[in-house]
Amino acid sequence: MSSFETLVLSEPAPHVLQITLNRPEVSNALNTKMGEELGVVYQKYSTDPGDVRCVILTGTGDKAFCAGGDLKERNGMTNEAWLAQHEIFERFFFAMADFPLPLICAVNGHAFGGGLEMVLAADFAYGVPNAKFALTETKLGIMPGGGGTQNLPRAVGMRRAKELVFLAKPFTASEALDWGVLNRICEPEELMSNCLDTAQTISANGPLSVRQAKKAIQHGMQTDLTRALWIEIEAYNRLVFTEDRHEGVNAFNEKRKPEFKGK
Repeated sequence: MSSFETLVLSEPAPHVLQITLNRPEVSNALNTKMGEELGVVYQKYSTDPGDVRCVILTGTGDKAFCAGGDLKERNGMTNEAWLAQHEIFERFFFAMADFPLPLICAVNGHAFGGGLEMVLAADFAYGVPNAKFALTETKLGIMPGGGGTQNLPRAVGMRRAKELVFLAKPFTASEALDWGVLNRICEPEELMSNCLDTAQTISANGPLSVRQAKKAIQHGMQTDLTRALWIEIEAYNRLVFTEDRHEGVNAFNEKRKPEFKGK
């Protein structure tokens, strides 16, 4: 595993990568260095995932997943420096949006601002009962700039998203579950084990199949149904010629567990 200043990378199980935001002294707030390092990680595993088939994103500690942008670092920034920093953030958020591997967010605590935007950019998320969520940017004279105005309404609906963004209004884990931001609420001592169980189950499926299915869902939801169906067919057809497709069918007929190679 590479060494980072603001992140900890680990492999808690075969084929599973865990990315941990590691600035607990400031509630894992997103600073320039963390933005740069997240960009490096997402780019690396997008282009060369190696044996990794699923990724878990979480934070250090039991207080916060990520408190959003580090406002102490931003204090006194020139306009030019602010824009340059935000461009770094933009690059890793776009990398998250295009990330080919399944990405699960383990929300171990509060997720505000850019922290919530990371949760929304993941494929799905599990969280602890005491976690609170908010896009607080309008209280600071700015607005969500990491996909929040696009991913939040896609999760909770446009009218509710407008209310939450305009008011900078926090909401609870229970509301996050009801509205579709979270898929599951887990007790703190069970959060990572539940995420890991899910990641291992995904990793046991055909890795190419999962990646193509993700691509079809992601791109299909951005267009009309007819085009979306063609996107699905194109993704499906790419799997027909793979070794994994032959292995899956052979394993079924031989009544054994398939051994997928990602080929």
